Amino acid sequence: MQPGSGQLSVRERTILHEIVGTHIESGEPVGSRTLARLRHLSLSPATIRNVMADLAEDGYLAQPHASAGRVPTEKAFRDFAESLPPRPLAQADCLRIFSRMQSAGSLEDRIATASRILTEFTRNVGIAAALSISSQELEHIELVGLSDRRVLMIVATRDHMVRNGVVTLDHEIHQNDLTLLRNYVNHHFAGWTLQRARQELLRRIEEERATYDEMLRHLNTLCEKGLFADSDPQLAMDGASYLIGLDLHLTRERMHDLFRALEQKQQVVALLDRFLDDTHGRVGVHVGLEEAHPSMSQLALIGVTVNLPSGVRTRIAVLGPMRMQYDLVIAAVRQIGQAFESQS
Repeated sequence: MQPGSGQLSVRERTILHEIVGTHIESGEPVGSRTLARLRHLSLSPATIRNVMADLAEDGYLAQPHASAGRVPTEKAFRDFAESLPPRPLAQADCLRIFSRMQSAGSLEDRIATASRILTEFTRNVGIAAALSISSQELEHIELVGLSDRRVLMIVATRDHMVRNGVVTLDHEIHQNDLTLLRNYVNHHFAGWTLQRARQELLRRIEEERATYDEMLRHLNTLCEKGLFADSDPQLAMDGASYLIGLDLHLTRERMHDLFRALEQKQQVVALLDRFLDDTHGRVGVHVGLEEAHPSMSQLALIGVTVNLPSGVRTRIAVLGPMRMQYDLVIAAVRQIGQAFESQS
């Protein structure tokens, strides 16, 4: 490789990946003498030093101290991760994952189970999210009158998602009327997308304005309170405590900023959207996340996007240090993505 060319020779890539693999295992800078002891390289320390110097000049290696060995840069970790051959999980692990995902009945349960499994397998932050990409199909609703003009609205969709909320109305609707409304919606709109149900309701109100009866008036009120609204993103995240013991070169204040960002659902969803938007069915690897958040420069995100037939986009990801076991993490993410597809 001529410095600055960006093209690695077979020898250079072999040495680079040995450095990355050794650094992942030890966490220490890697010197030429360490590599020279590896029999399969069959290279002298002087030859290895020359190659390492070229790799450093091209931005793949850094030297923390004058007398120390070299450490991989973000560029090196990225090349390493992208060059890994597929590594399937052990058959027993695959069966265990499918069994646990199968036992999770609702999509909400599967999201929570997926994040836990990822954390258990990788000892990093496991993240799973469900985002509505097209309106979900209505299964049925329940409406329960409470005190002080409050109504409990329960909406179940055909992707096994259930959401509920209590709303306060300007005027009371008696339980008998709520029951009639429930029956009306379940009879006329079951199987419709939430978006289409909203549109049809508005059409009926406009068309029948002259005979705008009390039922439609009540139904319009509940829609304004979110009855047919698309569901909020569902997010589950486990293992954030694993970040505490990492040497991320962060001040205490920056570490607090990182954890505050991870505590905010919308920021985590935005992180997944930013880096996994083009990974439909393919595992994506992103090393160095500083553009998403200043405190994430030493982190990597590995994930996949799976679009379900129900109109829900699921994102499965692991957030961890650049010095992670990429082959294991990629295999775990891929396996859980396949588990979601098989149950859709």
